[in-house]
Amino acid sequence: MSANEAWMLAGMVAVTFGIRYLLFGLADRIRLAPWLAESLNFIPPAVLTAITLPAVLLPRGDWFVSPANPYLIAALLSLIAGVVTRKLLATIAIGLVGFLAHRLLF
Repeated sequence: MSANEAWMLAGMVAVTFGIRYLLFGLADRIRLAPWLAESLNFIPPAVLTAITLPAVLLPRGDWFVSPANPYLIAALLSLIAGVVTRKLLATIAIGLVGFLAHRLLF
């Protein structure tokens, strides 16, 4: 590793640590407005949707909304399983079984 790479790595560590330490170090001193704290609960589902939706509906780069799309079938089965069972492991297992069954049968 060259000196430039070491300095770059040290700088990235300092910036990353500084940002995280600032947020965690001041977390108990900062009080958010109730509406803002409540709205932060929507961030994880929004991020998960933004990550998974393109993978499900655009698996090859083009729109593929069809019963022949195993990703779409597995996503729908996972959604139904999650709503019905409310159990993460069951949701994952049902989605995987649906995906594999679709791939093997069609």
